Amino acid sequence: MTRWQHAGIIGAIVFYGFTVACQNDSGKGGPIEPDPGTKPVEFKPTPYAWKKPANFSDPHYHFSKNPLTVEGVTLGKALFYDGILSKDGSISCAFCHQPAAAFAHTDHPLSHGIGDKIGTRNVPAIQNVAWKQAFFWDGGIADLDLLPISPIQNPVEMGDSLGNVLKKVRASGQYPAMFKAAFGTDEVTTERFLKALSQFMLTMVSGTSKYDKYARKEAGAMLGEHEVHGLNLFNQHCAGCHTGEQFTDQSYRNNGLRMQLANSKDYDLGRYQITLNLDDYNKFRVPSLRNVERTFPYMHDGRFQTLEQVLDHYTNDVQDTPQLDPLLKKNGKPGIPLTQEDKSDLIAFLKTLTDTEFLSDRRFQPD
Repeated sequence: MTRWQHAGIIGAIVFYGFTVACQNDSGKGGPIEPDPGTKPVEFKPTPYAWKKPANFSDPHYHFSKNPLTVEGVTLGKALFYDGILSKDGSISCAFCHQPAAAFAHTDHPLSHGIGDKIGTRNVPAIQNVAWKQAFFWDGGIADLDLLPISPIQNPVEMGDSLGNVLKKVRASGQYPAMFKAAFGTDEVTTERFLKALSQFMLTMVSGTSKYDKYARKEAGAMLGEHEVHGLNLFNQHCAGCHTGEQFTDQSYRNNGLRMQLANSKDYDLGRYQITLNLDDYNKFRVPSLRNVERTFPYMHDGRFQTLEQVLDHYTNDVQDTPQLDPLLKKNGKPGIPLTQEDKSDLIAFLKTLTDTEFLSDRRFQPD
């Protein structure tokens, strides 16, 4: 993402804050005095039964600021699958975030948006967002409730403006009634629009993989010999970055990739473009490895199509630079020593993170 795109995001965030602050001051958004002769109808949305998997830590997202309801999730899902969020109606959130790929995108190495324009980075999965502290490969957004602003306003993704999208939603035949069911009013505001999308994304919890059942010691949950060996290798060589039940420490690291020009014809410098701190030069967020079998292609620019290619990079092609993560340079030599058998067993373990129940869950499919 270029600097001008980040400036656009910052401007959108300011617009969001201004809009929320002014909603209660405007005549349209202020309280409506009930007719003295009528009894107010009590607004009672249906609480959504969100459950944390037993082997997961507490989520990072503060649900108290946006309580999940069945009506809010239903609204968010409708918006997520609707091309109305893009300039010409052709690109929905689900165009790039596909359920069968753990809400990643496997059709192109880089993001592919409006008018067949190509972005500069691979589309990340958006599973288990309740545990994420920041979003995008460079951590440019730190609040889930602000996340949709960037793709909506990115000229090579959805290519619209947040204000124009809200106008279209307000004018639609279906959405005012859905907003009233979710929030008690048919007024479509920036805050409610974004929180509805968050509510749907927060339901995307992947925690029923073979590994999860093994970790929770569920009846009959076992790993095979090669999977156990792969788990041991993973703990020895990979868990320093891909740690915990989300398989990421959510840090930003340089993993020794060869630098190559992005689609913008400039080098993508990762986290440095956000912080302008030289220590962050060419560092990218450590991705979760959940459902990694389904979230190809890999790395921030989608340069690797297979897990075998990823492991070949770590064994044979880690570039020794000043920013290289120390965990990838032991005894003065960059890379991770792995035999072909080791790689095969590592991949066998990584495939135990595939959550077929989540990937085929009807609640996440388009209606």
